[in-house]
Amino acid sequence: MKPTILAETPQPSPAHEELWSSDAIARMLQALDVPWVSLVPGASFRGLHDSLVNHIGNQRPQMILCLHEGAAVSVAHGYAKASGRMMGTILHSNVGLLNGSMGIFNAWCDRVPMLILGATGPWDAAKRRPWIDWIHTASDQGALVRGYTKWDNQPASVPAAYDALLRAAQMATTAPCAPTYVNLDAALQESKLGSLPPLPDPSRFGAPDSPRPAPELIARAAGVLSGAAAPVMLVGRGQRTIESWQARVALAEKLGARVATDLKTGASFPTRHPLHVGPPGTYLSEAAAAAVRAADVILALDWVDLAGTLKQVYGDRPISARVVAASCDVHVHRGFSMDYFGLPPVDVNLLAEPDVAVPLLLEACKSRTHAAVPASAPDASRRAWDVLSLRAVAAALNEATEGVEVCLTRLPLGWPGEARHFSHPLDYLGGDGGAGVGAGPGLTVGAGLALKGTGRIPIGLIGDGDYLMGLTALWTAAHYQIPCLFVVCNNRSFYNDEAHQERVARMRGRPVENKWIGQRINEPDIDLAALATAQGAKGIGPVTDPEQLRSAIAQGVKAVLNGEVCVIDARVRPGYDADISGERASRREAVGRT
Repeated sequence: MKPTILAETPQPSPAHEELWSSDAIARMLQALDVPWVSLVPGASFRGLHDSLVNHIGNQRPQMILCLHEGAAVSVAHGYAKASGRMMGTILHSNVGLLNGSMGIFNAWCDRVPMLILGATGPWDAAKRRPWIDWIHTASDQGALVRGYTKWDNQPASVPAAYDALLRAAQMATTAPCAPTYVNLDAALQESKLGSLPPLPDPSRFGAPDSPRPAPELIARAAGVLSGAAAPVMLVGRGQRTIESWQARVALAEKLGARVATDLKTGASFPTRHPLHVGPPGTYLSEAAAAAVRAADVILALDWVDLAGTLKQVYGDRPISARVVAASCDVHVHRGFSMDYFGLPPVDVNLLAEPDVAVPLLLEACKSRTHAAVPASAPDASRRAWDVLSLRAVAAALNEATEGVEVCLTRLPLGWPGEARHFSHPLDYLGGDGGAGVGAGPGLTVGAGLALKGTGRIPIGLIGDGDYLMGLTALWTAAHYQIPCLFVVCNNRSFYNDEAHQERVARMRGRPVENKWIGQRINEPDIDLAALATAQGAKGIGPVTDPEQLRSAIAQGVKAVLNGEVCVIDARVRPGYDADISGERASRREAVGRT
């Protein structure tokens, strides 16, 4: 059911209005059941904008107004992460596409579906207005994002636009999911129609059912897994459904397999389960790395950077474990970006989505006799902290949200994975995909749009740099009454780069005391709460101690339950509570080998 948000209802148009090509395009979007389109207005799609408002009444899709194209794309990205569904975004000409390109790259790396509509022209140079239409027209606009979209097209007629939208929606929602881009000529949008060309039936052009691996391949994989002495499952990308979640748990229990997850992808396995080993992080924890090192069979379920993980575990030594992989990600690998990572050794390649392969493996595998799993380490999430570190933020969050269903839409760098447990696929949505800065606010708003009315509260724990680059998304949330909570872990620095500068200084024998120069965001400190208030949100802070933070988060949760948007400025100390560089684990491995 569509959640209720602020209704921007247009005045009715004349009963016998003339028809335009953009009216047909708007009708096609309705037929595709695109629920929302996030946008920043632009003259290149003024025809389509008029059709969305005056022809279809701003209903399915309803426009979600944003203040920056980066936020518009991030909202669509967050919506897809939380709902599993595609929404649309519209970007103005080449300049809007350039502004939104970082968000598109994030969505591409995160493998989420998104329908991106662009506009150009008029392509016919004789129809261009002086100056502005020339600089806002590109010879091959799709080339700006072709390296990180699944498909792009520039249709020249209404029937071609129908075909392009059908194909774009089909390809975006076919695994591996990814954004697609359809560029609409301004002159095409504004051309008059005598009648509306018949709309095709979208049900006949939907994404195909996911392919199933051949039975003999499943049997081979099941044989390897059933005969393992010490299997390990690396659980990566997957659907956020209870059915898929339960199937993963059942397979792990049937095999007695230790399970590792990470924070690059969303919650995929209960972190309090006895088979879950080590806290999730950007890289494998020591405990998870030890389990993988001891494994004789590894089942990788669309694990992000399998080759890099094996390198972390094995270093330069031969990989002794047999590897079974379930992923179809290879279908979108291309030359522009290295988001395909290293090439891992795989002994049984199922070339299928994990959510398709896991139930088949569950049926085909034999139950293993396995030793009892040792008790987990004490729960660090309940410890008290007397300084405002990320662990203190986690402790305050856990206390303030006791008994409340929460969706963590974002976590800051250095988040201690053991400080928060996940027991539902919507407990945590994962990273932004491309590791760009500025997506966090938009992702949280998009997730809030998808979760509105479900009773689950979206909470984004974001860094100050991420907040400052994307904070205009707060206005969109406030305007459309999309409740969400932001806890800004504000260390007043681009601290990740401080750590890098310290590393370089030590390597070169130079003063590490200078690492802060060109990094610190202070003198003056930025009033993050005031920036939130200025956009219609509730601002709390700055908060400087754990007790104050517990109270602030409780206030924030109450505000969100009352339908508000709330931002808490939590002044955390610079530093990381978890190793995110990957270098510490590598150094330990090197020491162990010498």
